[in-house]
Amino acid sequence: MPPESPPATIGWPALLRGEAPADGTEVVIEGAVFPTGADTPGTLLLVPEAGCCAGCRPDPDAAVEVLLAAPAPRGRTLQVRGTWQRLASDDPAGWRWQMHAAQAVARAAQPFAFGRRALLAAPLVCAAPRLARAQADGAARALVEAARPTDLHSHAGRVLIGRRTVQRPFTPVAGPMRDGGMTLIALAMVADTPTTEIVETRIQAFRDPDPGELWTHAQAAFARLRALVAQDGLIVVTDRTGLARSRQAGAPPSVVVAAEGADMLEGRLDRVEALFRAERLRHLQLVHYRVNELGDIQTAAPVHGGLTAFGAAVIRDCNRLGLVVDVAHGTEALVRRAAEVTTQPLVLSHTALARRPGPRSRWVTADHARLVAATGGVVGVWPIVEGPPSVRRYAESVARMVDAIGIDHVGIGSDMLGLLSPASFENYRLTPDLAAALLAVGFDGAGAAKVLGGNHARVLAAVLPG
Repeated sequence: MPPESPPATIGWPALLRGEAPADGTEVVIEGAVFPTGADTPGTLLLVPEAGCCAGCRPDPDAAVEVLLAAPAPRGRTLQVRGTWQRLASDDPAGWRWQMHAAQAVARAAQPFAFGRRALLAAPLVCAAPRLARAQADGAARALVEAARPTDLHSHAGRVLIGRRTVQRPFTPVAGPMRDGGMTLIALAMVADTPTTEIVETRIQAFRDPDPGELWTHAQAAFARLRALVAQDGLIVVTDRTGLARSRQAGAPPSVVVAAEGADMLEGRLDRVEALFRAERLRHLQLVHYRVNELGDIQTAAPVHGGLTAFGAAVIRDCNRLGLVVDVAHGTEALVRRAAEVTTQPLVLSHTALARRPGPRSRWVTADHARLVAATGGVVGVWPIVEGPPSVRRYAESVARMVDAIGIDHVGIGSDMLGLLSPASFENYRLTPDLAAALLAVGFDGAGAAKVLGGNHARVLAAVLPG
């Protein structure tokens, strides 16, 4: 009999370039075991570089799900041999590659064998290190004072309501905003919390809500937001006059009341105006982590083909009343239709740019972001970065978005206290450091001021009632 052919060896740089073997090929790959924190016998996740914990975020393009034929030896670094398989784009777990009937051999941990540039779209971000704060210079401080910075998306102060009966105490919001020069934030409750859960490092819906359940949840979530506003002495901006006051020197820290997801509408259009009046809601994100009555989401298989007729009606009502429409978490098809329907600028409050986002990714392409820019709107860049978190890397991510869609259409969307991954902008006291980093990566003062707050303020002034 002819000798058995040796298995093909896969290198991570080639895999990241899309140079994958054909399905059914016997392959060998060496990598680090990703600590998912889940007890799934016979399965492990292999990644290029060792992560420290489940707080790291592997990209589907740089992770291989391994189905073992025998228990794997202990060790953080393994060599695995098995049969290669490309997964369907609608894989429930979101992974792209898989190995079947795999055998694993322990290897001594090796230093990282190829440059981080090879992982441009797929880094592992360590959750353990904390940010070292830069010393903002006088130019950065002056820029902050002139720019009057704003945040398109925030859960600061522990505003989010959880499933537990007793909620955790609030953390300060006004103090860090005042210290850092942050003037206004879109402070968001979350509409779908009762129906979602964290699975490994992903948030996903696990059940359908009961009738009226999400409306009841929203009442409690808005009540918690009101309590935080009152405790911290925050000013709620509801119209253009209030916005103008918030942008004056010495103005107290302000918020725009926001909802992440419109799930509490439960298909009822009249609730948009009810929340506008009773809760002072001025910023409505259409979808979050469940496919709802308004449209499809980036992190689950599409159901509606984008925006629904009800979603279009909600946008029209928001335009009529003076609510900012936020298309974050929506599919590109949803955003395209929303841009056709709206008569006011859209925002996409928190995302980042990727040349080729992985399946179920919350990152967007330049074409996706340009749909928002074409309405005169703003895309908020969130502080999840390529490599260890730093304000400099965050500024570089902002610069990439500006290069793609223009200086007039980019802002800051921190997702403060709402991220599963470690952030490069985790406290509003870092605002001068971010200003300094924007200047350091090549922004001039006028451009940096637009990104820090001018663009967001322009959209608010265009949308909010007079």
